[in-house]
Amino acid sequence: MDKEVDAAVLAVINEKRLLGDKRTPVEIIARMGVFDARQQAAESAWLATGDNIIATVWAEFVSPGEGGRWFCLESLDTLRRLGDGGGERTEVQVRRAKDRLALLKRAFDRDQGLRVVLQTNRVAIADVETDKAAKVSVRVPDDQEWHVAAWDAEEKMAVLVRGERGWQPGAAEIDIARARGSVPAKRRDDPGAQASQDDVQAAAKAYLTKHFSGYGYRTEDVSAQRLGHDIQVSDKKGNTLLKLAVKGTVPGRTGFRLTTEERAAVAQGDPWRLAVVTEATSPAASHKLYKSTEINNASGLEPLLD
Repeated sequence: MDKEVDAAVLAVINEKRLLGDKRTPVEIIARMGVFDARQQAAESAWLATGDNIIATVWAEFVSPGEGGRWFCLESLDTLRRLGDGGGERTEVQVRRAKDRLALLKRAFDRDQGLRVVLQTNRVAIADVETDKAAKVSVRVPDDQEWHVAAWDAEEKMAVLVRGERGWQPGAAEIDIARARGSVPAKRRDDPGAQASQDDVQAAAKAYLTKHFSGYGYRTEDVSAQRLGHDIQVSDKKGNTLLKLAVKGTVPGRTGFRLTTEERAAVAQGDPWRLAVVTEATSPAASHKLYKSTEINNASGLEPLLD
């Protein structure tokens, strides 16, 4: 709601709203290059024409920093809602959060700027993901470029900054910004934080076993045999379809290495695959498979130590 927005931020929004053309929220993102804008209206980040990344920013979450610089804290926790104490998100909300973070991470990795649309909510921002009446009240395109200035997987937080690069908010400014509710409070019962690496790996293998079994394939855990893969996937006739070297990760522990046996198996090619399961211990676990020729593209793969 407008009353929750910092005065300087609200002044810019009001000026844009009064001086700009009157357009609906859908028309604004369509004008910025979003394909099928009406069908994608519920999303909060888009890959637009020209490989531009467009993201919404709730003005209620924007904080002024040193020298009047604006910044916003972005939660990397896809499971917990914003603003209401961190309740669990629905499956649709989790999917949308993951899609948004994938684009923001892409911008961070490529040192790419963001085109931002500032928006305010019709209800209190604490209820943005729970109140059915929560809708965009005002949406305006920001003339200044934003960028992802920091990405901290351990803290489950990224920092979005408006304007030129080279500045980040200090610890005190971040603590104040946390009170706005864009980043859920830390939980000591986070399953990823408590789990051992063996637990994470076991969860990753269990996830993949359930995934492929759900499609009618047979799975066998062969990790004890040290063959260079952990799970063998076969069809009903017993034909081997995939040999999966499984790597489970959780927030704060996203790096992994290939074993000597796995490195040797890479050279053999198909049907070997590197299977990376992210957020392995949580209900939001997901995976990606890499062919032997693609493993260097796997996020988190660390070089083999001599």
